[in-house]
Amino acid sequence: MVEAVQGAGVVVTGAGGGIGAALARRFAAEGARVVVNDLDADKAKAVAEEIGGIAVPGDASAIVPEARDALGGTVDVYCANAGVGSGGSEAAGESVWALAWDVNVMAHVRAAEALVPEWLERGSGRFVSTVSAAGLLTMIGAAPYSVTKHGAYAFAEWLSLTYRHRGIKVHAICPQGVRTDMLDSTGSAGDLVLKPTAIEPQDVAEALFRGIEEDRFLILPHPEVAGFYQARAGDPDRWLTHMNHLQQKWEAAQ
Repeated sequence: MVEAVQGAGVVVTGAGGGIGAALARRFAAEGARVVVNDLDADKAKAVAEEIGGIAVPGDASAIVPEARDALGGTVDVYCANAGVGSGGSEAAGESVWALAWDVNVMAHVRAAEALVPEWLERGSGRFVSTVSAAGLLTMIGAAPYSVTKHGAYAFAEWLSLTYRHRGIKVHAICPQGVRTDMLDSTGSAGDLVLKPTAIEPQDVAEALFRGIEEDRFLILPHPEVAGFYQARAGDPDRWLTHMNHLQQKWEAAQ
């Protein structure tokens, strides 16, 4: 058992399935009191009933007050997990870009705005951001997703560097392919880049809990991402050339 989460009041957004459901199950197994959030009320209720949690369905951007009440007045851990895997290029419609920004970035900002003041007052709190390896690297065929996941990572990084000395813990989870409905929706690009090394949602939860125990900010369920990230930083042109080769391979397969 991880002492840091036993008895904690935990909120997991986008927890009706996939990574969010795996996180909710793991937190509950570790003795936490869990609020399960999802836009799909039936899915949220099903997971909550399974784990003995509390379902608070609805828009992840606006659930903090209701979740706080459901947990008896205090949120100790907030998992900003809800996300949209928007594909497309620079020509994706304004509504596609707006939704990606709202769900993948601004929902995190709004949650932090609601939670950070009370966490600072008591000197503790934990913010878990489900980002993606795309937030460290990129993803072919998915400009809105890649750009906004970079934003989600940048915001998590900013929270950590700004408040770590005041008791707020931040974790950024950056997996590659995970066997979820979102992976299935990535189509041929996901088949090429993500599916060959895809892992299960519970593997992501396990990686997070190792990171909590080790007090690490960056959580890499696919350890090889560290090498890719170093290669990108060390020689951007070489890395971009490699990624462009993948782009060409994907285009040729269309």
